Amino acid sequence: MTTPPARPVGGTVRAFGGATMGTTWSVKAVLPATTDLLALEAMVQRALDTVVAEMSPWEPLSDLSRYNRAAPGTWTQLPAAMAAVLRRAIEVAERSHGAFDPTLEALTDLWGFGPRPFSGGPPLAGDIIPLRDAVGWTRLTLDGDALLQPGGVRLDLNGIAKGFGVDQAAAALDRAGVKSYLVEVGGELRGVGAKPDGQPWWVELERPPPKGLAANDAEKTVVALHDLSVATSGDYRRFFDHDGRRYAHTLDPATGAPTTHATVSVTVLAKDCMSADAWATALTVMSPDAALAFAAEHDLAALIVSGRSDGLEERLSPALRAMLD
Repeated sequence: MTTPPARPVGGTVRAFGGATMGTTWSVKAVLPATTDLLALEAMVQRALDTVVAEMSPWEPLSDLSRYNRAAPGTWTQLPAAMAAVLRRAIEVAERSHGAFDPTLEALTDLWGFGPRPFSGGPPLAGDIIPLRDAVGWTRLTLDGDALLQPGGVRLDLNGIAKGFGVDQAAAALDRAGVKSYLVEVGGELRGVGAKPDGQPWWVELERPPPKGLAANDAEKTVVALHDLSVATSGDYRRFFDHDGRRYAHTLDPATGAPTTHATVSVTVLAKDCMSADAWATALTVMSPDAALAFAAEHDLAALIVSGRSDGLEERLSPALRAMLD
């Protein structure tokens, strides 16, 4: 991959991290030796804790949970950041023709991928249909930062909130005056600046190894994150097996059930991680051919991995190929 010239940055690479959103976060940053790492870590942790307090369905006192419990016909005033995330979610939902839908919490819960305890198997079709028919991003009415509860709508921002968390962690580092860093939350990344030797933050795009091959033998795609973010959605991250069939956590809004096509994972690179996260989720809902065609039409830099009888097939969108040239 061709990379722009980078100037060496004074300082050394220092690392710190913590826990958030049911996973971990980490930062590698070029910092002077005198930097107070504990203070910097606390700043990033506060930024991520705020995302959880606003948008986590696992937190009963979160703003998202408060909206989900609201009475029909009432308006909920959302925090400005959450309203911005929801506006982006609605935009992606509209452009993807509903492949991305931020109103699937009831179905996510029903399938055992939400806060409700897992039942041990897939739900009955009779339980899916009424919930599927009640959800839909087109039922959302956002007036400024106020959101109308039409009745029965339950938000699920898990397909975009982690990417937004990366952006918020990066913003905290920016406010602290950090000029060069790589921030990661649960596998989603954003890189800014260069390392002390002038090299960029090189990262390997996440890709499930083909069966029968060690991870070191699997095909690799490496990119330089120059003010760039990357997010991956994959059916191997969260799933359950029942009666010889695997049910992944990615739900198709059209069916109210996990996807059944051959797409295994999608990685998207974008300026902000919120957008990368949302588009990776949307493309994972699509079949491999449809995802590749959509990424080409909308100029998305995407790596689409699909399963076939002899292993995995990797396809790159034109925008990603151009980045790697």
